[in-house]
Amino acid sequence: LSILLSLLVPAHGTRSPDCGGILTPAGLGYCKSRPRIPDLAAGRGGGGSFLWARDCTPARAALPTPSFCSSRNQITSVNVTELSLSLVPHTGLRLSIDADLGVTPAPSTTKVMRLSLLAELHVEMNPEGNLELVTSACKPSVEEVQSTEEMERGHPMPADPRVHLPPLSLFSIPQICLEVSKLLLLPNEQLVSLTAPFPVTPSCQLQYLPLAAPVFSEQGITISLQTTFQVLGMAIPLPISPVPFSMPELASSSPSHLTLAFSEHFYTSLFFALEMAGAFNMTVQSPLTTTTMAQKVTQIRSLFPEEQPLVLQAVFRSSPRVQLEEGRAALKLFLTVHIGTGSPAFQSFLSVNVDLSAGLLLGVADTRMTISAAGIEDAELSLAASDVGPVPAALLEELFLPTVREEVPAQINEVLSEGVGLPHISSFTYRDVDVVVHKDYVLVPCTLQLRARMG
Repeated sequence: LSILLSLLVPAHGTRSPDCGGILTPAGLGYCKSRPRIPDLAAGRGGGGSFLWARDCTPARAALPTPSFCSSRNQITSVNVTELSLSLVPHTGLRLSIDADLGVTPAPSTTKVMRLSLLAELHVEMNPEGNLELVTSACKPSVEEVQSTEEMERGHPMPADPRVHLPPLSLFSIPQICLEVSKLLLLPNEQLVSLTAPFPVTPSCQLQYLPLAAPVFSEQGITISLQTTFQVLGMAIPLPISPVPFSMPELASSSPSHLTLAFSEHFYTSLFFALEMAGAFNMTVQSPLTTTTMAQKVTQIRSLFPEEQPLVLQAVFRSSPRVQLEEGRAALKLFLTVHIGTGSPAFQSFLSVNVDLSAGLLLGVADTRMTISAAGIEDAELSLAASDVGPVPAALLEELFLPTVREEVPAQINEVLSEGVGLPHISSFTYRDVDVVVHKDYVLVPCTLQLRARMG
């Protein structure tokens, strides 16, 4: 029924962001310095192989050789001397690789060739709605550095290197650029994990969807995301945000690798989805009984001649709301608490409207945001319905407010005990995290840490 009723809630007329993130130049530098491509990592500093180079060595001669290898020119060693990935504002990224190749055109001679690659990269949204890193330009160049014969004779490299420039046709330019594009396969696989659904409760899932390709600026790489929720496999239409959200400007001196931002509407949507999933429907055993309550409300004796324990069932009469102020987050709850007995079936004889305000504590553990109600800060009770005549508000507070103050935050925290998945890709976790609450949004600056690889 909750899901059907949610269809009456105005849905987003247009897609609009409610959260996002900025990968700073420092974060980009960290990602570049922690390559997930073992062959490339091994190649830096000597002795390694640059992706395809292994297939050109005699030890791998049994394997099919790439088209830029020939029987007359065997690549025997690769030393990646420089690898850089830089931000190009308003365009994308620039990948630069310099590698010294040991090429053996004859059994007794090895030439050292300097291969320089300059590739322009940008990010697109593919038809599946995932971000994808693609090569927009690739420019390789090759020049001879020195041969083994020259080194043995002590001959220095000629002043004009063009004398020893080999024909670039010795190497297949399209094949080299194709191999460069293969370097992007693993990062693109990891980018897909950004849009993976995260469970919040067994019946409620959260998903972050990019709205467009990221924006590249001096500040970093900015991506805008829209949060969607599914309850029992059905998408939940969310209320329209009253305030459009955009990523705030960051301080240029920030040492963070990444700053995530979440709007006030993001948190309200989270609690709305959990309400639709029925996660906050609460049943509480009261310490009171019909006999002890009859001491205050005498009409109860006629309804329950024998003593029975009281049961409280709380449901939302209006969607919860989150309010963000400078340094403070609060959760507004609008409940109707039905009071009755539970034997043999729940029978309500009194209903109370309860408006609560609870402080929210926000933190981050690994790649999940922790959210907990810190306690009831304000509460108002009023009589909604009664089978035992009028009951003063002061008496309602005396009888039931202590139980509501204790149990409602406890049960909310139980629902949120696993935390809420933050937007991230599978290779990285977050550390050195700070959570800063501002008016209307929350900032989460952090540094990145590559996850340990298993096996």
